[in-house]
Amino acid sequence: MRIAVFFVGEVEDRGFNASALAGVEAAQAQGGRTLTVVRGIPYDQAAIREALRQITSDVDGVVFVGGQGNMAMPEIAAAHPDQQFAIVQGAHTAANLASYDVRQEDSAFLAGVLAARITRTGTVAHLSGHRVKPGLKGRAAFVGGVHHVAPDMPVLTAFCGTQDDSGITRQWASAQAGSGADVLFTMLNAARDGAVDACRETGMRQIGNALNWVDMIPDVFCASALAQIDRAVVRAVDNMAAGIVPEQIVEMGLADGDDCVGLALHPQLADAHGDAIAAAAAEIAVGRLGVPVDYQGPEFTLEHGERHWTAHA
Repeated sequence: MRIAVFFVGEVEDRGFNASALAGVEAAQAQGGRTLTVVRGIPYDQAAIREALRQITSDVDGVVFVGGQGNMAMPEIAAAHPDQQFAIVQGAHTAANLASYDVRQEDSAFLAGVLAARITRTGTVAHLSGHRVKPGLKGRAAFVGGVHHVAPDMPVLTAFCGTQDDSGITRQWASAQAGSGADVLFTMLNAARDGAVDACRETGMRQIGNALNWVDMIPDVFCASALAQIDRAVVRAVDNMAAGIVPEQIVEMGLADGDDCVGLALHPQLADAHGDAIAAAAAEIAVGRLGVPVDYQGPEFTLEHGERHWTAHA
């Protein structure tokens, strides 16, 4: 079976896409399928749709990596009923369209619990790029985790519009630090480097996502909200090759008994905070602690170099 795995943005991003690419490599090793990686597509719905139209005629199925696919893939699947499609971090299903969702929000909630416990200024921050459903859910969960510990704690939350431009993320992270945040949770791809630079310059601590950033950059990262996207890619490819299209969204999180999400702690924090994080994870797993997926509060923005709060419409 010929399957295209479709990526938006840089693939070697030391983040979400890199994790998914590892899944492609693992799925390819299974045999019985030929995988083609489509990479570097810009985050633009017209460009995404055009690229999908071009590749669909050459393959038997397409696995779209990322929440950006939630807008284009239902339309593409409906136009090609004899082919198979899947979205990793998806929110739509159809007769020929499957969705797999690694519950990044579970680990983002745990990141919020930690941030609220370790902040010294009493203000924490969140920074992401594209306003897509997985990122929105992750933001809501992080804020929920913070407020689970400290209901009135300010959270400077922002979507800066890019996952890959480090100059922009450096500016935003620096502004958040300047506005009082001393712990920053990032959901970024290649642009995470800019936030790392800002943290080094300001002394702000960072919590990463997807991969274990504590292992990679321990002087900046105090924790990382793990989300093993590679497992969802493998599952999507395996099911597609077997002709299986799950009717419901396949969720992979703490309540599903899946260990592909969790919070990696810096060793210096494990003794003081490990038990609290483990307790929160256990509560989520058995359904006694709900993880919010919607946020209606204010957002931190930059306009004309000024730092301020605004309500997002």
